[in-house]
Amino acid sequence: MPSKKRSLLAASGAGGDSLYVEDVFSTYLYTGTGAAQTITNGIDLDGEGGLVWIKKRNNTLKHLLYDTSRGIYKDLNSDNTSAQDSAGDNLTAFNSNGFSIGSGAEVSNNSDTYASWTFRKAEKFFDVVEFEAPASASDNFRVSHNLGSVPACIIVKSVDVTGDWYVYHSSLDTPRNDSLKLNTTAASAGSGDFWGEANPTTTDFGVQVRNFGTRPVTTSAGTYIAYLFASDAGGFGDDEDENIVKCGSFSGIGQVNLGFEPQFLLYKPHSQTANWELADNMRRLDGVSSSVLKLEPNSDAAEANGSEIKINATGFYNGTFGVSYPCIYIAIRRPMKTPTAGTEVFSPVARTGTGTTAAVTGVGFSPDLFIGNIRDTAGYWNGVVDRLRGIPKRLVSSQTEAENTQTVITSFDMDGLSLTSDGNGFANENGKTYIEWLFKRAAGFMDEVVFDGNTAGTYPHTHNLTVVPELIILKSRSATGSWQTGTNFTATGWRSMYLNEPNAGASETTYATNDWFSAQPTATTFSTGGIGANTHVAYLFASVAGVSKVGSYTGTAATLNVDCGFTAGARFILIKRTDSAGDWYTYDSARGIVAGNDPYLLLNTTGAEVTNTDYIDPLNAGFTATSNGSSTVNVNGGTYIFLAIA
Repeated sequence: MPSKKRSLLAASGAGGDSLYVEDVFSTYLYTGTGAAQTITNGIDLDGEGGLVWIKKRNNTLKHLLYDTSRGIYKDLNSDNTSAQDSAGDNLTAFNSNGFSIGSGAEVSNNSDTYASWTFRKAEKFFDVVEFEAPASASDNFRVSHNLGSVPACIIVKSVDVTGDWYVYHSSLDTPRNDSLKLNTTAASAGSGDFWGEANPTTTDFGVQVRNFGTRPVTTSAGTYIAYLFASDAGGFGDDEDENIVKCGSFSGIGQVNLGFEPQFLLYKPHSQTANWELADNMRRLDGVSSSVLKLEPNSDAAEANGSEIKINATGFYNGTFGVSYPCIYIAIRRPMKTPTAGTEVFSPVARTGTGTTAAVTGVGFSPDLFIGNIRDTAGYWNGVVDRLRGIPKRLVSSQTEAENTQTVITSFDMDGLSLTSDGNGFANENGKTYIEWLFKRAAGFMDEVVFDGNTAGTYPHTHNLTVVPELIILKSRSATGSWQTGTNFTATGWRSMYLNEPNAGASETTYATNDWFSAQPTATTFSTGGIGANTHVAYLFASVAGVSKVGSYTGTAATLNVDCGFTAGARFILIKRTDSAGDWYTYDSARGIVAGNDPYLLLNTTGAEVTNTDYIDPLNAGFTATSNGSSTVNVNGGTYIFLAIA
């Protein structure tokens, strides 16, 4: 069924295309150079307008907020009451795909690290309103907006004089009477009709202007800026019915259900004196860490360890923040677009170790999953590192060992990753050759779930793949155990293999409460049985037209073309024989998928790369299994599964 199109989003994309969270929000990390930079994050600020928020991470410095209503150069600071300042060498342009900064030390000091958050104006997500309050403003002065829904959070600041950052939030005890201050640790306070004599509506909100800033309303007019957030308003995704922002509250330790996995959280206990905390999934807001990396909007302090907040497929788990006190939050959904090209979600990188810290760039995206190996020397796989489990937590595809903390990479970056200097040879030993496969989580393509195991019964685990998984790889994190792999899921059973072994796949296994998979996966869940009360991780893959293919074929011992629906061939191929013993063969375009020598590595061994074989040839529609592979990847009558990425 074709997607519904709303006229209110017609200006948002070409021909009124649907909007996604990637179109309206971005967390972007960068390093200062002492010179001007252009930050390309895909957010159209020039055409649609919005807000850019910048904070130095590694050192003390004020928060800098710029918006398209007040214009470039003009900043406000969430950590103080100052009126707007103007600096020509800080933010210098709002662009159609991000923003530009100058050489100012506040935004680009050489070698300092920065976080930026960009919010685009869009109905049912976010709006920016600049307004003038006249000297004769009543206690119910109303301000028009274009949020297209009732605002759940409103942040107001006087622009031309000193004044606090007042916060309206619909989850406060008496929202129209109460307010928080973004620039302080103070508990909520207020008075009758603080936010006017009527609640916010889909078209306006009220303020008692005399409460804002330092000016008496009766003596002069004033200029104010307001940032408005929607909550659970729908409007996004393929059918334009998905929520991407939620403003709510929680209290105590436990799960907070949002209906989506967040990538951005701003939260504060509202009944007690306490800092605000701002966290995002680019800076250790993950599924397992004991603390987030926080920045505090009310403080100019550098980045530091914060409270225990763990994200999951449906929201987040609060471990320590606020504890016994009610807290308010703003949450923004993780990316949700289905990819249209393999280059958006996968990149193979072949390189030579340097023995020094190094950056891998030119990937085209910020990876979520890293799998790598030394090519020229037998030894352990570099292992499996991912953003959701956090750095430096590492698993090894050829081993049964539990998760360890051998450092391989030091950070997932905006366009690749950073490597440790050596890592005992596993990561970056001088002169050694390496291959790394970098994956991005994306709807329909790949997802990752961390979860606690169970000793009995059927336990469903929610995922965000958005389609039924076709290949699931499970591994215990906290205990030794094989990499359980499931595929060919049917109504009655599934095919089982181990990623770390060459053994044949078990014939169709019936779903049972004491088995790895206890029910047929769905577009929202997969289920495990009695797999042990340990912590686990699951990687889920599916087919996306023109991007990826999970499939099977029967060998012929002759030239066999495997059609994946691609147009320019596969850049990654994983093949496993299922009816008999067979290794997990891996090929990629960085090492070569050509008519001739095709180097391969085996996921289930520690062996060095094998060269001078010609088992796989290129094919625009997918790949070709050659007759040379008649004893490996193309045995006559042999059955195989594969994962291919365009």
